[in-house]
Amino acid sequence: MYHIERAIFDIRRGLPVVLNTGEQRLLVQALEGSASVSSLAELSGSRPALVLTRHRLEAMGVALTAEAACLPLAHHVSEADLHRLALSQESTPLTPALLSGLKAAGMGGRGAVALMRRALLIPAALSAEVSESAATHIEQQLASGKLLEVNAQDAEKCLAGAPGMLKRVSEARIPLEDAPESRFVLFREPDGLREHVAVVIGQPDSLSGAVPLRMHSACLTGDLFGSLRCDCGEQLRNAVADIQAMGGGVLLYLAQEGRGIGLANKLRAYTLQDGGLDTVDADQMLGFGDDERQYAVAVDMLNALEISTVQLLTNNPLKMAALREGGIEVVSRQALYGSVTDHNHRYLSAKANRAGHFLDDVLEGRGR
Repeated sequence: MYHIERAIFDIRRGLPVVLNTGEQRLLVQALEGSASVSSLAELSGSRPALVLTRHRLEAMGVALTAEAACLPLAHHVSEADLHRLALSQESTPLTPALLSGLKAAGMGGRGAVALMRRALLIPAALSAEVSESAATHIEQQLASGKLLEVNAQDAEKCLAGAPGMLKRVSEARIPLEDAPESRFVLFREPDGLREHVAVVIGQPDSLSGAVPLRMHSACLTGDLFGSLRCDCGEQLRNAVADIQAMGGGVLLYLAQEGRGIGLANKLRAYTLQDGGLDTVDADQMLGFGDDERQYAVAVDMLNALEISTVQLLTNNPLKMAALREGGIEVVSRQALYGSVTDHNHRYLSAKANRAGHFLDDVLEGRGR
C-alpha cells in the first residue's frame, strides 16, 4: 500500500510514475496539471498515448467494451488538443485518423486511470512505454528516488482502498441540535487522503434489534452552504432527527464528495449541467461512471463499531447491496427525503430514472 499511496501523492504533484505490468514498463502522468507529451516522449524514448475511460469515449459516441482505451498521440499535440480530447463537450472530437489508432488499454492503462480517479483528478492519463534506449536512465531515476515504480495490478485495484486497514483515530462527544447525546468517531484511510466520521447518536449498543443507520456522502455545497441544486443538506439533518427519534443509531459521514469524483470534478460537472446535461451525463462527459463511490470503508467502520445488523435510511439500492456484500445484515429500509424544488427537481429525477433511486413517492406530486 505504501507505494500506491506515494504514487497518488506524486501524481497529484504532476510527476510521472512508472507502472510495471511484468511485461513492460509504462511512464504515466496525469493529464490534469503540467503534463507534456514532448517531455514524456523524451523521458520514455517512445511515443505517448492518451488513456481515456470507457465512459468518456461513450460520451463522444465511441462504443467500447473495455474499461479504458489508449489513443496514440503525435509529439506536437498541443495542451489544448489534449484537453479537448479529455473534456470537450463536442459529440465527435475524435477524427477518423485518431480513431484508427484507438485500442483497448491493457493492465497498465487501466491502472493509470484508476490512479487518477483515486487521486480525485480527471480520469485521463498520458502513458508511454519505457524504450530500451531510455531504460538505463529510468533505472537511475528510480534508484535515486526521483521516480517511483509500482505494480500495475496494485494500481488497478487502488480504487477499492485498503479494506481492513482503516484506522480509528480519535473521538469526542459533540452535542447536536437534533441529537444532544452524540459522539463523533473519526477514521482515516491509509493513504491519508480521506477521513470519515461515524456520528454515534444516543446509545445504539443498547438497542435490541437492528441499528438505525444512514450512510451520507459528504456534500460541501449542500451540507454546509445549503445549495439548492441538491437535497443533501436537508437529508443530512433529517437523518440525524430520524435516528434520534428511533432511539439512537449511527450516521456514517463519508468523504465521497460528488458521488466519489471529488469536489473539483463535481464543480466541473455542475458547469456541464448548466449547459444542459443531467447529472449522469455530466459525470460521464468527464470520464466517470454513474456512481464512483466505494462502500467497503463503511463496512470497516461498522465492524469497528461492532455493528452487524442495521435498519438503513436510504433511497439508494446500491448502498443496501454493498452492505450485504460486506457481511452487514440489512433487515429493512426507511426512505429519507428532502424537499423537491425547482432547483433540484431535474437532479432528483435523473437519480430516479437513470440510477434507480427510490424517489417515486417524493417526485409524484411534481411530475417526472
